[in-house]
Amino acid sequence: MNDLLVIAFPSEEKAEEVRQKLFSMQKEYLIELGDAVVAVKNADGAIKLNQLFSTTALGGVSGAFWGALIGLIFMMPLAGAAIGAGAGAVSGALTDFGIDDKFMKDVAAAVPPGGAALFLLVRKMTTDKVLEGLKGVGGVVLRTSFDKSKDDAIRAALAAQPTST
Repeated sequence: MNDLLVIAFPSEEKAEEVRQKLFSMQKEYLIELGDAVVAVKNADGAIKLNQLFSTTALGGVSGAFWGALIGLIFMMPLAGAAIGAGAGAVSGALTDFGIDDKFMKDVAAAVPPGGAALFLLVRKMTTDKVLEGLKGVGGVVLRTSFDKSKDDAIRAALAAQPTST
């Protein structure tokens, strides 16, 4: 089962720093993330999502490959690639997986202009080690689906003084 965690930070840089720290923990098999998105609220109130990868680009590449392959059968690989890339890009743009984009934009609206929110879809984690790694990074928990004891532990870890390394 996946759990959701949304943490607000004063800047995009801080949210990105924490996301990179979590990726390092993932390489050590301390946490398994299903999705990790930084939502940034610009000065004019517009919200931009910094996702791990673009489904539009992936769809375009995939469509170009399959279009070229099918185009080879009909002796028109370039036309097939172009049509496939277009169809794949449209398909990719309509595809959404992980955390719902509309939900992220709605929640990120609560962040002050210039701030950012880190959205995490946590599949598994070694709680004590992850919390020790996040100790003192700051941020405010906006939403969580963890039980009360883990929620309290996360809040305490974020607010604690950082450990010296």
